[in-house]
Order: sequence, then C-alpha cells, then structure tokens
Amino acid sequence: MDLGAELKDRRKTAGRTIASVAVDAGLSVPYIANLENGRGNPTLATLTRLAEALGTTLKVDLEDQPTTDVDNLSPRTVQVIGHLAATQRRTEQAVRDDLLSTLNALKELLGREPTTRDIDRLLDLALLGS
Repeated sequence: MDLGAELKDRRKTAGRTIASVAVDAGLSVPYIANLENGRGNPTLATLTRLAEALGTTLKVDLEDQPTTDVDNLSPRTVQVIGHLAATQRRTEQAVRDDLLSTLNALKELLGREPTTRDIDRLLDLALLGS
C-alpha cells in the first residue's frame, strides 16, 4: 500500500483540502503535503489523527508472509532438518525434499501458500514424532 496515495485519495474523495484536514488533525499543511507525496515517517498517533480527520479509522494489520522459497529457509528450519536427518539416519536433502512435498500438499489443503507459522507448526510436529 502506498500510504501517501491512500491519504490523498481519501482526502480528495471526501472533498477536503489539505488545509482543512490539517486543522482537524492538528498538523501542518506542509507536513500533510509531504506525507501525501511519499515523504516523512509518521507515527501511529499521527496516522490516527489523520484518519479521524478524514472520518475513518486507522487499522494496523500484521499478517504472516507466505513462504515457499526453499533457498531461504529460516535458521530454525535448517536446524530441524539437520536434527531430523541425524535422528532418522537420512540425508538432509531427503528430509528437505519430504518437507517440501508436505508443504506442497499443505498448500493444496489450505488453498493458499503456507506461511512461516505453518512451517514452524509442521516442524514442531515432525520433532514430536522423532
């Protein structure tokens, strides 16, 4: 999301000027203009004031990132693969291949890319079984 473009679009849709939003939010016109042009680093408090001035609310959402990039496994994943390979007397590549196969099946079951949390849960299950 482009924050500046979103702020500008919401302001224009509301038929507001930068000056009127600035007054309602208790911010300066240049500051809001800079934000709309992609400059600045506003705090959550500032964004909340801007949202309220625009007649909306601020929503902050943290989501898991999908991850199926096998070339960039987390250090924990690499560690667990090594542990499973050692305890099962298999190669790390064989364990890695099984993990990827399971992730692909999980993707079909979930209807989305597995996230880091999904992989961590899968690793926890594998460790419990070993």
